[in-house]
Amino acid sequence: MLLCPFGGTLVAPSVRHLYVHIPFCHRVCPYCSFYKHTPGNTPMAAFVDAVLAEAEMAGRDYDLKLDTVYFGGGTPTALSEVHLERLLTGLRERMDLTGVREFTCEVNPRTITDSKADMMRAQGIDRISLGIQAWDEETLRTLGRDHAPDDAEETFHTLRKAGFRSVSIDLMFSIPGQSLEAWRGTLERSISLNPNHISAYNLNYEEDTEFFERLRKGQYRVEEERDADFFYAALDQLNSAGYEHYEISNYARPGYRSIHNEAYWLGEDYIGLGPGSYSTAKDHRWQNIADTNRYIELLQSGQSAAQPGEALTAEQRRTERFGLELRTARGLPESLVKAPEQRMIRVLGEEGLLLVENGHIRLTRAGKPLVDSVAVALMGA
Repeated sequence: MLLCPFGGTLVAPSVRHLYVHIPFCHRVCPYCSFYKHTPGNTPMAAFVDAVLAEAEMAGRDYDLKLDTVYFGGGTPTALSEVHLERLLTGLRERMDLTGVREFTCEVNPRTITDSKADMMRAQGIDRISLGIQAWDEETLRTLGRDHAPDDAEETFHTLRKAGFRSVSIDLMFSIPGQSLEAWRGTLERSISLNPNHISAYNLNYEEDTEFFERLRKGQYRVEEERDADFFYAALDQLNSAGYEHYEISNYARPGYRSIHNEAYWLGEDYIGLGPGSYSTAKDHRWQNIADTNRYIELLQSGQSAAQPGEALTAEQRRTERFGLELRTARGLPESLVKAPEQRMIRVLGEEGLLLVENGHIRLTRAGKPLVDSVAVALMGA
């Protein structure tokens, strides 16, 4: 029986997806709300040991039939080549990864060498998510990035040379001071590299970030019309270049969708390792302690780093699916919509924001940039 961090017991669930959080960043970006910090005096060898100890616990406590593994952060490649290799080797020793169909690692420019890229590929990582965000110097400065455009392109070619099956480029738009012309240029330069996948995220102002404080003080503004212009620029340029728009912020060449992220959007269970990571299994959700030093101490003493979580009700899971599946090209199953909400489907359909096909509610071109508002309207009908 599995002792859950939220109290009680349950039969060990079968889980197909693993997330590993590496919280280190050489520079903390002012827009990022994920748990992260500079390496400081963190004992890296002890950190790796702690993650491997937690992996061993997970291997005992869950029926892990892993389909995907995702290393995120933070910056996983902020770890030295030695520490990252030991983490990857140790993970393989403690978990059966033979059935993994996709192994992703997030990468920031200037944290990769030829040797590190070759090691990662040899260790089984086959998909890279490269955080470029923008190709013009001014926008990169606003975002607090520590790389220049040429650094990013050099990193991209290093990853290609190492032979990863898929290399994705991550971009952001509606950055303060960013012009539509600069955004179109970022899209054009990204397309010219022919990545397998491109993520294009609308900047969100998250609490506990420098950008949120500037928004609160009136230094930055949210402009929905501007956001829509940037969104449509990405949609049109990437579609014209042959990329499939399979989720609001994600575009892929045929056969190169992110399997791991699709599992999130479809509400599948996953286990998180590392400080600050989240897990959802058997209608329960919990988070590891968001304190790296304390995380290390707990695992060193044989204790779990999981904090008390919550049991998710059927209604909570249903409303989460509204917010996630409506973002996908497949759409939201119409069967999830209760009778009182059916009227709103008709209203939003008449407004040209959605349509119903093959039992699924899908956003129209006009509805896509308004996905969050449409989901709220459906749920609040």
